[in-house]
Amino acid sequence: MTTPTRRPGRRNQVLSRDQIIAAAIELLDGGGEGALTVRALSERLSTGAGAIAYHVGKRDDLLDAATETVVTAALAAAPAPAASTPAEEIRVAALALFDAITAHPWLATRLTLQIVRNPVGPVTVGIFERIGRQVQALGVPQERWFDAASTLRDYILGAVSQKVRIEGDASGIDGDADREEHLGAASAGWQELAPETYPFMHAIIGQMRDHDDREQFLTGIAVILDGLTRLR
Repeated sequence: MTTPTRRPGRRNQVLSRDQIIAAAIELLDGGGEGALTVRALSERLSTGAGAIAYHVGKRDDLLDAATETVVTAALAAAPAPAASTPAEEIRVAALALFDAITAHPWLATRLTLQIVRNPVGPVTVGIFERIGRQVQALGVPQERWFDAASTLRDYILGAVSQKVRIEGDASGIDGDADREEHLGAASAGWQELAPETYPFMHAIIGQMRDHDDREQFLTGIAVILDGLTRLR
């Protein structure tokens, strides 16, 4: 009897759900959602589509799992400092999400979709619980807790989404160089505007060109927190 020949390219070790998700995140980081296909993932893991489906499910399930993994890790890795104020704890959590989405541009869209589609999922409840407890500690009236936490959440997602590159646009270009080119072109365009018609635009040209995204983001958080403390 002939001994069956092992198919080349297949892995010998047992494949885990965590390994699949980690490989999916690598593909997403490298090329966005378009790069995450069952075929590409199977080749990277030297396995078959059936093994991936068994551990994770469909492609949408994999995207949700990748989102949950990144967001949960970001919030867990950013504990608030001891004896910090509620405002500082909100800034820490907000920056954790800001940095996670900046590092994983595909995350902005998937995070928004999870919050809309799965209100009881770990991503949605994790963000609301982390932010909401501090909203409560700020002294915001209970009848305004949901509105206050939602305002912070929406600002965080909206602000960061404007910073990340739209999938399919300028792919393969270095992010820092692309940002500098964009800001330079915008400032040059603003400079050509008639100063008597657009005096404010001329006044902020230098600030726009040289601004720091994280500092600008924190300014927005500070404005919202100041407003929340006035809710009575």
